[in-house]
Amino acid sequence: MLIPMLVAGLLVGATPQVGEVAPEFTVEDTTGKTYTLSQMVKNGPVILAFFPKAFTSGCTRELTAYRERYADIEKLSGQVLAVSMDDKETLTKFKESLKAPFAFIPDPEGKLASLYDVKTSDEARMPGMKFANRFTFVIGEDGKVLKVESGKDAIDPTEAIASCPLRKKADTAKGSDAKQAQPQKK
Repeated sequence: MLIPMLVAGLLVGATPQVGEVAPEFTVEDTTGKTYTLSQMVKNGPVILAFFPKAFTSGCTRELTAYRERYADIEKLSGQVLAVSMDDKETLTKFKESLKAPFAFIPDPEGKLASLYDVKTSDEARMPGMKFANRFTFVIGEDGKVLKVESGKDAIDPTEAIASCPLRKKADTAKGSDAKQAQPQKK
């Protein structure tokens, strides 16, 4: 009886892996805009990038790289949510300093970090320090995790972007081609 309970406990608190359904969430960014995962994935893949601390060298490199590659992400109808346990004011300043075109999600209580099991729990080594470990999840249209990266591998967004599938917009593309063709017919 104890073994099934332990296994169930491990599965509930485990970091989502490739092929698993990503935990649902609704969050608010630094501007007050609300994001719900199940709604976002209808518009394209979601890159959920957890980072430890604003204004640190690794996090600045990571989020600058996302800013520099944002056009590539948009071409894939991708969306980025940058998540940190920093407060709203700190993340607002960090986003402004980076001139980032994507949403920054303050998670000072670590609710989203805990939901994805990326919240640090090393109180013995770093008392009073609370932060999300560096993790990137790419979540597809069906809500399933397509890619997981962690640690220094998550600083470079190349693999996360490559994991974003091309959108199935055949009807939309035909419609836009038709619209573009109409003025030429006149």
